[in-house]
Amino acid sequence: MQNIYNIVAELCSTVISSCTEDFFVRYSCVSKTERLRVRALIAAHVPALFADSNSFFIVQLTSSLLTDDFFSALRSLCDTLQKACDYFAIVGLVQILDEALETLLREQIAQFQEDDFSVVLNTNREATGIGLLPRCSCVWERKHRLSHSYNRMDNFLFNMLLMENSILGELIDKHFFLKKTLFPHFATQKMLTVAATPLRLERGFSVQAYDEDKVQYFKIAYDDADFAAENELVWQKILTAASKKSDIIVFPEMLGNSEMATFISARLTSLTTEEQQNIPSLIILPSYWQNKRNTVTILDKFGTIVCKQSKQNPFRVETDGSSYLEGIDPSLVVNIFHYEGIGRMAILICKDFLTTKYMEQLMRCFKLTLIIVPSFSTGSYDFRQSFDLCAHDDCNVVWINTCAALEKGKEANFENVGYIRKRISRNADEAQTLCNMPICGGAFTGTCAHDCLFIENISGV
Repeated sequence: MQNIYNIVAELCSTVISSCTEDFFVRYSCVSKTERLRVRALIAAHVPALFADSNSFFIVQLTSSLLTDDFFSALRSLCDTLQKACDYFAIVGLVQILDEALETLLREQIAQFQEDDFSVVLNTNREATGIGLLPRCSCVWERKHRLSHSYNRMDNFLFNMLLMENSILGELIDKHFFLKKTLFPHFATQKMLTVAATPLRLERGFSVQAYDEDKVQYFKIAYDDADFAAENELVWQKILTAASKKSDIIVFPEMLGNSEMATFISARLTSLTTEEQQNIPSLIILPSYWQNKRNTVTILDKFGTIVCKQSKQNPFRVETDGSSYLEGIDPSLVVNIFHYEGIGRMAILICKDFLTTKYMEQLMRCFKLTLIIVPSFSTGSYDFRQSFDLCAHDDCNVVWINTCAALEKGKEANFENVGYIRKRISRNADEAQTLCNMPICGGAFTGTCAHDCLFIENISGV
């Protein structure tokens, strides 16, 4: 049996490579007469796509319907449309296939949930420059997301996620369809409860400068600290978040250690099945700087390491009139988490979020609906400026900083140590769009009780 997604990718590639942006503007207002012409043409060649030739009611394709005769007819139609450069009909055919494949795509999501990670549905990604995946819905995302702002092929697809290599560039995408059981209450509540903590005032590391190949860099050297105490603090935060019925807990950047992921995983696996159900479904541990990588480990509630996300864009710090670049080697791998109702989540570590081109690459290529930003920053202003870019794209943001980044003379930058930027209903109070996480007074006097944990709900619109 041929791969029907290869055909969809081929058709999309034809339109994208052949048509200007103006074509998508005009197609967004296609006339009823033209729509009927296209449907009649498709029905004449591939009648199996419709219940009957009069109503043009699109059927749900099943594996049993994808016969050799079906593919032969579809292939003949595609060749005819491409030879005639009938781009209105090609987009119309893609839309019909997007609707007809909905049931199969839902089945594919269920299969992907059983895999460690997922590859795209089509096998011709390199040749077409197009990757296709099932598109998980999101309760706070508009159906016609940004169709008035961006004129692109994926404006006309709802069940397939279309990813263009030209937008992704040299980045390598890796996809995780999270198990349906991971967020047991989401299906009924349509709400995600997020816990975030600045963790602590103590740094536990030093910043060391060095020169290499004509450039000034800095690296992180961790103290010979009591890892057991650090790890226990993180564990207690997880337990507190569990008591607040949190679905996700997020820690800041840089405050991890070489033993933390193993310690937390062991604690989780030692719990009973009943106890595990109360733990936050996803745990985004503090990042750990090692061997020119600044990496976040993501665990699920069962203690399994889902994946590790490395920072891609180095931070630049200025000290005494000199600039130093964070000495990291980007992995180029970006992990995307998919979940029905939540959509698509990604973790952008500090400077990754502030690097607008990179952030927009991910947001627009994968239609992200939630970005999680662990940070170690001396200020929040630049992050707040980027929040609105995400809100414009129906993408919520969780940003958590740490009091450990506080520097003398920059106390005014630390009125808040975290924010959650939410898309809300047009009739809701605008004040609800930005949820503040205020810093405690002890941070300015050098005392830390280690008890800060902020809880916020992100719900449907």
